[in-house]
Amino acid sequence: MARRDELGPIEVRVKDGNINRAINRLKREIGREGISRELKQRRFYEKPSEKKRRKKREAERRRRKEKRRRERRKKKRRQRGGS
Repeated sequence: MARRDELGPIEVRVKDGNINRAINRLKREIGREGISRELKQRRFYEKPSEKKRRKKREAERRRRKEKRRRERRKKKRRQRGGS
């Protein structure tokens, strides 16, 4: 399945009348797009200061995740070449 780059509705085709599979695929796509998370956040008003704090936390989390990913890659390269 290709990554969605365009704006607009999420479409899922039903193949062979298998609705359950299409629903599961739709749920996965919604999760990947972050729609359910955004709806959950918009359920209540978020003060600008809280929003700023949340964004900061999310950015820090992304940085730590990227750092771990880089460390793992480095470690794998050392294991392959060093042994």
